[in-house]
Amino acid sequence: MQEVITLYNQNRLEIEKLLIETIRTNGHIAQSGLPEIKQLFAIFPSLELIYIADQSYNQTSPNIKRSSIDESSIGKNRTYLISKVEARDENVAISTPYISSATGEPCVTLMYSIGDQYFFFDFNITILLTLFGVLERHSIFNRVTKYFYLAIGVSLMFFSLMSIGYAFYDYLSSQLLAPENYSLESVFKPIIALTMGLAIFDLAKTLLEREVFFKAYSDKKDESRLLLKFLTAIIIALSIEALMVVFKIALDDPSQMIYALYLIIGVSLIILSLSVYSKFVISEK
Repeated sequence: MQEVITLYNQNRLEIEKLLIETIRTNGHIAQSGLPEIKQLFAIFPSLELIYIADQSYNQTSPNIKRSSIDESSIGKNRTYLISKVEARDENVAISTPYISSATGEPCVTLMYSIGDQYFFFDFNITILLTLFGVLERHSIFNRVTKYFYLAIGVSLMFFSLMSIGYAFYDYLSSQLLAPENYSLESVFKPIIALTMGLAIFDLAKTLLEREVFFKAYSDKKDESRLLLKFLTAIIIALSIEALMVVFKIALDDPSQMIYALYLIIGVSLIILSLSVYSKFVISEK
């Protein structure tokens, strides 16, 4: 959501000017009654919620939504909103961006006073930015993308569980079914499988959290940390593999130790590259 809010703040003056002018032009509709007030949803595609409060900021109307009316909020005190809104002139105030508890989307609230009543209008920031041409969004494409990420995330979790299951299967089969074949390699191989399963599961979890269950416009620093976390798990698995190769070659054929050295050098280069990336890329963001 940070990207959406940042884009809104960059275009805040133009957006607020349009909202205020349009509310002033159509303010008479708000005083006409419940059936007429819903006409404002056709004027404002980004409008999500309308409600009215008296001079004590006690809500006197139901929550009027685009497709429904909720009367459970009648009588609720809205004083807490006063600290969030900033006056733009004598009868109009607009809040800073916040996350709506009703929709989970970023929104702003415009408060418009007419006589002894206060009209509150909640606007969806994402739709506002789309209408201004600042943010491009296509509902069908977004759904396809969401389901694609869902399929990939679930598949990654499945193979993560398969990797973990293989670790236990391989260890138990080597210890119980063929104890004569039990060796140091029988311990290292399950550890590698578990480490890879953990890395894959963590990648799948983050993917589902950010792209499916909660669409997050995270900053690049968070994405870099995700990459750092994933690569760290890969390095651990490769280091364990290198250690296993060293032991195996030392016991079977020491003349082949040069290949173990190549593997250790490769892991060292990955660690060095990751350190440079962390220093000069992540730390500067």
